[in-house]
Amino acid sequence: MYPSDMKYSRRLYFWRWSLACIAALAMPAFAAPQTPSPPQQPATASSGTQVSRDLFTETAHMKNELSRYSYLRQVMPQLSRDDRLIDQQLLATTEDELGLYDEALIDFPFDNRVQTAITLPDPNDWQAVDAATEIAQLATDRHIVMINEAHHDGHTRELTLALLPKLRAEGFTYFAAEALNNNDSDLMKRGYPTPNSGSEYLHEPLYGDIIREAIRLGFHIVSYESDADALADREAGQANMLYRKVFANDPKARLFVHAGYAHIDKAPGNLGDGIKPMAMQLKQLSGFDPLSIDQTRWRDIGPMPKTDLYRQLFARFPVTQPSVLIGRQNGSVWASDPSRHDVDVILPPSGHQRRPHWLSLGGQRLPRVISSELCDRQIPCVVEARYANEGDDAVAADRYVFTADNSINNLYLRPGDYRLVASDRDGRILTKRNLTVDKPRSEDTR
Repeated sequence: MYPSDMKYSRRLYFWRWSLACIAALAMPAFAAPQTPSPPQQPATASSGTQVSRDLFTETAHMKNELSRYSYLRQVMPQLSRDDRLIDQQLLATTEDELGLYDEALIDFPFDNRVQTAITLPDPNDWQAVDAATEIAQLATDRHIVMINEAHHDGHTRELTLALLPKLRAEGFTYFAAEALNNNDSDLMKRGYPTPNSGSEYLHEPLYGDIIREAIRLGFHIVSYESDADALADREAGQANMLYRKVFANDPKARLFVHAGYAHIDKAPGNLGDGIKPMAMQLKQLSGFDPLSIDQTRWRDIGPMPKTDLYRQLFARFPVTQPSVLIGRQNGSVWASDPSRHDVDVILPPSGHQRRPHWLSLGGQRLPRVISSELCDRQIPCVVEARYANEGDDAVAADRYVFTADNSINNLYLRPGDYRLVASDRDGRILTKRNLTVDKPRSEDTR
């Protein structure tokens, strides 16, 4: 099998499983008063995963994400409503990889709410605190910490980056990421991921930074994807892979896992009747109860009415960073679905300064203005920044797509040296420049 065919097979596998998991997550909304429909209904898997036109196959052999994005933008209006609900995810995932984070939410406002009615927490009884700090404290006596993501929403990767150094300081030595494959034997030595290190999700800059930071901190990096054909077998395969690679050889190991959606559930239900999630099975194999952290349900999913429960919760707790709620009386941590998760994270709306505010990672990354002049009038074009000491195949530190000429935007970059490259949908390089991002003066004088 040629490398290009292997890459296609991996893309097909991960996309098939992504659709299967989205389908399994189809669930009723919160029990709440009826409200007018929002401008665009949230996407759910209740529409099914069968499509009459397979855009994945049509785009799989295209040269890069920009060519796929351009093609999908062109053909999406031609699709039936049912096809569009499925292919919205493909478009949104591509937009996420290209740094078009707000656009991804608008194009795929996927809504996976908890199954049962709840009473929203009262600010008189609960207070919002920094999620990373509180979770690190909760992890003090744990051997497994699991956090999930929404695959098309890069915002659900910010907290994992913040947790890596805190959990490393607590003695966690293994980090497992769902997006990694089992074939990149040089990853640890190289120190950074490439597009061939894993699935499409890993092409997104924040995911690349997660792997980069975990290696820098000295974690043992663990891939754990299963090739099983059935969803139940995949959950079992992932759990067994983690057990064999970590706890079978190191029974007292401490493991941090970044996974998607319901893989971190500690009870069945969200993946379908009778299917035991990966986290539940890993608990049985290892004997350790995971600290399970959900951050996919209380997040901004795009335009929604004010009566949406996320909007209501945010109005009660207007957080500005990933946050959790702790009880004012006993210090307990709030979870809206406690049988499956120990902690629910509230993510603030993205805000806007050309691009989402959260891209600064709490001030660790600084905005640097770029303009469509880099595109040499070839629109659309993608502008990518790579660390100067990494190869041309490295996952970019940040990237942005210009879809109109005579425009500007920001890249968000840590202090350091970078190579900027602008290229068109055919992968042709249009411009190359070097860029240095200096530390803020307040840091220079410390």
